[in-house]
Formats: sequence, C-alpha cells, structure tokens
Amino acid sequence: MTKRYELSELIRSDNFIDGKWVAASGGKRFAVTNPATGETIAQVAESDAADAHAATDAAARAFPAWRDALPKDRASVLHRWHALMVENADELGRLISLEQGKPFAEGRGEVMYGASYVAWFADEATRIYGDIIPQQQRGKGMSAVKEPIGIVAAITPWNFPLAMIARKIAPALAAGCTVVGKPAEDTPLTALALVMLAHEAGVPPGVLNLISASRENAVPAVADWLADSRVRKITFTGSTPVGKYLARESAGTLKKLSLELGGNAPFIVFDDADLDAAVTGLLAAKFRNGGQTCVCPNRVYVQAGVYERFADLLSTRVAALKVAPATDTAAQIGPMINARAIDKIARHVEDAVNRGARVLTGGKRLPELGLNYYAPTVLADATPDMQLSCEETFGPVVPLFRFDDEADAIRAANDTPFGLASYFYSQDVRRIDRVARRLEAGIVGINEGALASEAAPFGGVKESGYGREGSKYGLDDYLSIKYLCQGGLE
Repeated sequence: MTKRYELSELIRSDNFIDGKWVAASGGKRFAVTNPATGETIAQVAESDAADAHAATDAAARAFPAWRDALPKDRASVLHRWHALMVENADELGRLISLEQGKPFAEGRGEVMYGASYVAWFADEATRIYGDIIPQQQRGKGMSAVKEPIGIVAAITPWNFPLAMIARKIAPALAAGCTVVGKPAEDTPLTALALVMLAHEAGVPPGVLNLISASRENAVPAVADWLADSRVRKITFTGSTPVGKYLARESAGTLKKLSLELGGNAPFIVFDDADLDAAVTGLLAAKFRNGGQTCVCPNRVYVQAGVYERFADLLSTRVAALKVAPATDTAAQIGPMINARAIDKIARHVEDAVNRGARVLTGGKRLPELGLNYYAPTVLADATPDMQLSCEETFGPVVPLFRFDDEADAIRAANDTPFGLASYFYSQDVRRIDRVARRLEAGIVGINEGALASEAAPFGGVKESGYGREGSKYGLDDYLSIKYLCQGGLE
C-alpha cells in the first residue's frame, strides 16, 4: 500500500544520513526561498565537509549488503519508490513549483518524468548480464561479469530538482551502488522529499544519503567526496566550468565521471520544413521551464526563403504565452530562478539590440508580476557577434539567425565548444540523413522538439560532457566489468 502525504509533511529541512534526519554538524542553516516572491520556505541544513564525510561513512557501511542483495529485491524497492512518487505526484509537483517557480502542470509533469526513470531502472536491475567469452585455449574458460562500481556521489542542478536526481539515484541503486548526494542550493526541498519517499519504500539505512549546502559551502562539502577514495564515481549535471573542476579535483583517485554539462543548442529550420510544425516544436523545446533547460534551443537558424514567415508565425505564438506565478492554473511560464538569471537574460537582450537585433515581441522584465519575471522574447536579425550566440542564455529568449544554404547552417550549428542537443526541421529525406550525421551533438531532434525519454540515452559530446543517462546504456556508467579466467578445466 502506498501513502499520500500533505505538502507540509514532504518538506524536510535536515540532512538524511544513515536512515536518519540529522542537523548539520555545525548547527548552521540557510534559507530556501520562493523565486516568485522572495519569501522563505524553509531553513535547511548548512552542511560542510564533516557532513559529507559522515554520509560517505554511512554509504560505505551499507555497500556490502546492498551490493549482495538479489537484483529482484533491489527492483522491488525501486518499484515501491516509483509507486510512492506517482501517488504523491500532485504534492511533489506543488513543491517543485514552490521552490523552483515552474507552473504546477510542468512541476507535476516533472514528477512523472522522474518517476519513469525509477520504473525503468527497477526493471533494468534484473537485466545486468555478463558474457561467456568463446574459448581461446583448451582447458581455459573466460567470462566477463558486471559489478556495482561502489559509492556514487550525485550532484544535481536546480532546474529539474526531482528528475535530475531521480535519474542518477535510480540506476545507481539498481546496479547495487550506494549513494551520497547534494542537490542545488536553490532547490533542495524536492530532493529531500524524494529521499523521504525512498526511505518509506524500503531503501535500507546508509544506501541513500543526502546533504544540503549553500552556494558558499558547496565546494568545501563536495571536496571531501572528490578526495575520498571510497567514492568511486561522480555523476553531475550543471555548468561546464564546474564539471571541469570536478574532473580535475577527482583525478587524484581516478574516479569514474558522468558529466552532463552546458549546451548551446542550435535549431535549424530549412525552407522545405513544415513551418507550423517547426514553430510548435520550437515552442516545446525552448519554453519548457521558461527556457531554463540544458537542451533548450539557444540559436535558431532559419533559411532565408522562409525567414520572415517563420518569424511572424513564431512571434505571434510567443506573444500569446501566459506568464504568471505557478499558483495561476493558466500559467505557461513562471519566474526565473533568481535575480542573477534575470540579469543575464536582460544583458543578452540589451547586447543583441545594441548590435542590431530587432525585438519582435517581449524584450523586457515584468516587475508587475513579482520577482524574477521576464517576457517571452523573439529577436530578429541575430548575428554571431552577439553574446547570446556563444553564451547559454537560459531563459525565454529566441534569437533568429538567417542562413542561405545547408552547409552554412551546419557550419554555424557546429561552431561552438558545446554539443549536447541539436534540432532541425526538414521534409527532404536525403537532407535528414546528411544533417543528422553531420551535427556534432549527443542528441538530435529531427522534426521533433520533445526529446527526453527514460528509454533513450541522454548526454553530450565536446564540452557538454560524457557519459549517458537513461536507457540500457545508462546503467553501464554505474558498473565495472570484471574478467574471469579459469584454468585447469581439462
């Protein structure tokens, strides 16, 4: 039987270590605020290296028993966790809206998206197969088996506070690993609620541990995991500079890393595209979570022959988007996460306008709605020298670049150190094959703006990181391969 909780019951403010809710060792706390109002929601534990170390100690004690648990038993725990997430989807969705700002419909959708990874990896737990290697010499048998890598440190961002940590914890637990984790300082409450439900589902003490820390204390807290040889893997979603820091600082113990980092996604509209479909796909890809996703199109390239028509269709649709607090059931875009985010968006738009861009719609802050609101914006006549061409805006701004031919579009799309997602719209089957192969990205959307699925591998190339999350490939990042060679068989 599952249990339904009230929102107030889901809000936890302490660390979760070794199956217990405990205050930070230093006794300090920091505020988690509502981005729409600035009001404090809760005061959560301000952790330091001692708390991180205590979490690792608990995970180390719990690892042998969890590693040796039958896969079907680990799967059962994950299935119960999934059921609790689904049962409490409404309240979890409200909690996401409260601390992150996205509209309730998106918050609840994130819960179901995150839950899909838990269900997927529950099933994958029973499919961790090895191989019998064909005999190479008489009397000698060879095989390869997969084993859990050990303790996993999961570090997650604020933009999807449930989905990101769920798709890291679920494969780790399915593989037989134990976990220490730290959610983003802006949105720790959803992750703490998720851990509470995992404990309710039967995850044993020490198998899953979570600490919270402010922006100022995050580096020293996580540094303990980077230096500790017992932590064998880091899985991180966030900015490329932080990913590079984690890679450097964990090199001393040669940890395995999965890094899902920054993006600068191109969205290409060829003149043979279905323009209505392309506009709909761009809206889905760009304005989810107010443009605050790593796979949001950041540069939209439109072929010259359809440029003006596409711009008109898009700006009309964008102008109709409803910007409002998450409490408004009609809201399609909520507040940005904080003042720094708003300032960056405004800076990008101002720079673009100063360099010749035209504002077709939006282009302004919306202080009348509250804190951290920015109007959905379409900019025409974007050029490569603008800041928004080379920096990820992470907000509801669509710059439209004009191009002449296919080669120009591919060259411009690939002219970035990043390679997470790319999108293009075309009805020419030969062009579809060419462009899909030539785009330098780990994920390519072809006549489709919604890419994410628990069954698909998610990750990037170049400075967007390495490793994959989701799908059958996602489990491999939490496993090591052991080669067994047995002689004397004849």
